[in-house]
Amino acid sequence: MTTIWKQGALALSMAGALSAAHAQQLTIGLASEPTAADPHYHKMTSNDSFTAHVYDSLVGRTPKMELVPSLATSWKNLDDLTWEFKLRKDVKFSNGAPFTSKDVLFTICRTLNNETNVSQSYMDTTKRLTDVQTPDPYTVIVKTATPIPLIPAEFARNLPIISSSIVDFDGWKFAPKEGCGYKGPWPSVADFNNGKMAIGTGPFVLKSYVKGTAITLERNETYWGDKPHWKSVKMVPVPAAGPRLTGLLSGDYDLIENPAARDLARVKQDPKLAFVATPSTRLVFFQPDAGRETSPFSKAANGKNPLQDLRVRRAINMAIDRKAIVERLMDGMATVAYQYMPDGMFGGLAHAPEIKFDPEGAKKLLAEAGYADGFELTLSSTNDRYINDAQVTQAVAQYLSRIGIKTKVDAMTASIYFPKRAKREFSFAMGGWPSENGEASGLFQLWVASTDAPKGQGTSNYGGFVSPEFDKVYVPAATTMDNAKRKAELERATQIALDNVPLIPLHFESSIWAFKKGLTYEGRRDQYTLAASVKPAK
Repeated sequence: MTTIWKQGALALSMAGALSAAHAQQLTIGLASEPTAADPHYHKMTSNDSFTAHVYDSLVGRTPKMELVPSLATSWKNLDDLTWEFKLRKDVKFSNGAPFTSKDVLFTICRTLNNETNVSQSYMDTTKRLTDVQTPDPYTVIVKTATPIPLIPAEFARNLPIISSSIVDFDGWKFAPKEGCGYKGPWPSVADFNNGKMAIGTGPFVLKSYVKGTAITLERNETYWGDKPHWKSVKMVPVPAAGPRLTGLLSGDYDLIENPAARDLARVKQDPKLAFVATPSTRLVFFQPDAGRETSPFSKAANGKNPLQDLRVRRAINMAIDRKAIVERLMDGMATVAYQYMPDGMFGGLAHAPEIKFDPEGAKKLLAEAGYADGFELTLSSTNDRYINDAQVTQAVAQYLSRIGIKTKVDAMTASIYFPKRAKREFSFAMGGWPSENGEASGLFQLWVASTDAPKGQGTSNYGGFVSPEFDKVYVPAATTMDNAKRKAELERATQIALDNVPLIPLHFESSIWAFKKGLTYEGRRDQYTLAASVKPAK
């Protein structure tokens, strides 16, 4: 047994505790590797979790996804189209530059002029701003063309603040079409990856980002908030669950993400290990190509794309045994999804009706649609992004084969998959999305609403789904400032979406972290792994 002596007010004397020499270094085994160190590059949880170590947002979130002050100490509506944010004083970036309202304006301008952005999610809110005013160094006023009731939540999830000091310019103004007054060049992904421009106000400073190898961080000694326990952090990408657990058992890692649910019994039996499992809002689903008459991997004898037919999408929905997937593949560490948010969350149904597993009914619907003999369909997915993603895809493929659909599975690493999906190269693509803003509008805005990129709407609607009935209800609901009315209208939109099957919901993941005894970690509903939240047990 190793004993760690007191450090500050904390002491460790537990079996399997970290050695004193190692106490200030933390090594984490990541289930999914971040694709860049650029905080505005690609909207995915592994990226956002990583960049949250280096950058802060105006608004923060607790592990339960409650909004809390961060770089902004307060915010309020001045009217339905105007929000005022008061900024925290005496905050410095890691290069010593003071944090002011100019940095918020620069960050907004960068999101609107970022040619390297793989997904447009970071612009979904900022492109709807009509003005950004900085009347003094610690006040930011943003104006919108239409009411946006969730501006604070959107800024919490989509606006990591970068320093204006990383470019040589001081005349920022909100004029997106004119580059906000700046002639460039704008910061590139490479500039962030090599650390040159990775300047934030967060609890850690990026020391190195070596794709495929490791990320190393050092504690930001000038951090404005509570200092992390760890002086240095190393994050190692280990996509396969087996090697991650082996690394934890051997002592190579102090904490790992997403051990396989089937391995939890082994973790429980090991006196040197502990784990925490937390239900998340992340919906795992498939997105059918409902918008194109011909689709690359959906082929039928009649030459049509069967996924355009609502009866086919409903048949697929009925053909999947979600309970079996959760019980057998996920070992109970997930919740069956019959709608797009956990029951009772804002804008979702209080109790969604069960999508019954009915393969015979599915066959009848296929025959009714003219596909009694089935058709060919390739299921595309990641193999290193979501918990058991490739295995879940294989299971869904088998269920569809049983109703006569001739299936193939194409599972690939996330770094290859996501750019292909963004180009709509798939016909039936896996997705995973957490309700980061706490209500149904977040998923609807990106994944279900008809695509209107200038308004930040439907930017992840890779299936090309269009429903005028849905848009007629959802679009005005999203800008309704009256919470009770917005909730009721979002519930209507939820039912319309469920009836039209733009997405095939499977389950809500539970996030699992396993770690050495002597450490603690509070699981987060947003699935972030934050080194500052890994602490020695009291």
